[in-house]
This record gives sequence, structure tokens and C-alpha cells, in this order.
Amino acid sequence: MKYLSVILAFVLFSCSKQDELVVASKNFSEQVILGELLSQHIEQTLKVPVERKLNLGGTFICHNALIAGQIDVYVEYTGTAYTAILKREPKNNPKEVLAETKAAYRDRGISAEWTSPLGFNNTFAMIIRGEDARRLGIKTISESAKYTPQWKAGFGYEFMERKDGFPGLSDRYGLKFAETPKIMDLTLTYKAVAEKQVDFIAGNSTDGLIAKLDLFVLEDDRYYFPPYQAAPVVRIDTLKRFPGLREALNQLGGKITEKEMRQMNYAVDVEHRDVKQVVADFLKRRFPVGSEGL
Repeated sequence: MKYLSVILAFVLFSCSKQDELVVASKNFSEQVILGELLSQHIEQTLKVPVERKLNLGGTFICHNALIAGQIDVYVEYTGTAYTAILKREPKNNPKEVLAETKAAYRDRGISAEWTSPLGFNNTFAMIIRGEDARRLGIKTISESAKYTPQWKAGFGYEFMERKDGFPGLSDRYGLKFAETPKIMDLTLTYKAVAEKQVDFIAGNSTDGLIAKLDLFVLEDDRYYFPPYQAAPVVRIDTLKRFPGLREALNQLGGKITEKEMRQMNYAVDVEHRDVKQVVADFLKRRFPVGSEGL
């Protein structure tokens, strides 16, 4: 009986894992919010258990976990996949980048499918202090190049290494700094620039801390950065295991504006509200009880 119980427990565990869907996210607030949003929407629409692996890590950790079958779905950005994962040169047309990224995933045998973009573009943002922008009268990255030799910069590791990151940006705009840019955790860069430890950082255009800390986003006036449309990427075998999953994810297509994403980021980062509640409130507004899809 003892051995029978062990075998039965193993079978039940295996079945439960097979019926469970794993949602992951990268390691910053917006991604955690989006991972929770996917999780709650899937739970509500498909009535299946969701395991959350939020704050999992950077782009390559999440991508590799997806390919290895350790996770089932996470939100990626088109420009990130295009340049960092597929190693292609940045380009600016959003439709072309999305179409070519989808095709490249198929052609390379990557066992994952891109579903509908969520509706907002979270591009890299070159950020300085608002007081510096006003004092110097600068609005663009080109105008900042005159002052960067006296400034210190702080960037995340990925931004220093990626094709759409600092090396190409510095070439496009002729940016030179007082010293080699500091490699910092993304969560610390905003505090560092606000406290004048550095003067120039790479953030995200939808971050809520920009307004809170009186920071200024410099215009990418030479159109360096590609589009970064956020969209769920899901394993193909997961779509087969959960027949309604593709439709559920596509229901989120176009549902989040840049303003709404910035507001959710602000609620979490500045107001320190609970991520689950912020997401629940958003879904209630977007999918009222009794509406189609929920």
C-alpha cells in the first residue's frame, strides 16, 4: 500500500503539473505587472491553475526558459526580440519588425508563437534630470551630446551589450562621457540620476518614476531605437495543451495604452500599491463583468 500511495501521488503530481500553466516575467516592475495581468486573465477565462514565476530575470533568461519548457508564456518586446534574440540590426517600422520577428521564430524552429501586441510601445528612454533639461534648454539626444563629456552615465548590463543599446547609440549621436558608463541594476538607475550620482541613464518610456522624480526624456531625434511593442510569447505545445489560450491572450490585444501602462507602473513604483490589486482593478475596467471575453 505504501508503494501504491507513492506511485499514486507521483501520478497526481504529474497530472497537476500538466494541467498547470506557468507565466513568467522579466525582473522589473512593468514586467511583473504584465506577468500578473496574463496570470489573472488566464485564470479568469480558462479556469486553469497558473504558477507565477515573476521577476525571473532578464531577456535571455526568460527566452531560454521558454525554449526549454520551464515556462509557458511571458511578455516580450518586439524590438528586444528583433535585436537581442534574433541579432538583427535595428529598424523602425513597427509592422515590419513584428512580422519579421514572427517569421524568424518560425523559420528558426523556435517553438513559440507571438500573439497580439498589448497596445503600447515601451521604448528605451534616454533620461536626464528635469532641472538640467530646463537649465540647459535641451530636448533631444542630439542636443545633449554637447554636454555629455562633462556627465556620468549609468546603464543596465543589457543596454551596454545589445545591438540596439549603447554602442550603436553613442555612434549615432556621438555621445562621449566623462568616464566609462557605470553598469547598474535597472532598479537603481532612477535613484542614481535623481541623487546626482550619474547624469544620464537609459530607462523605459512607460516608467512611472519619470514624473515622480522630475526627470526628462530626451527625444530620439535621429530615430535610433526600433519599436518595442509588448506582446505575449507562448510555447506552441502549450497552445495545444490549452485550446482556448490563444484566444484568451489575443483578447488582451490593444487593451493597454502607454498612458495606462505608465499609470500602473506609477501605482506600483510610487504609490507602492499591491501588484495583484492594481492588475485586478485594470481588468475590471477593461473587462466588466458580463462583457464578452470574461
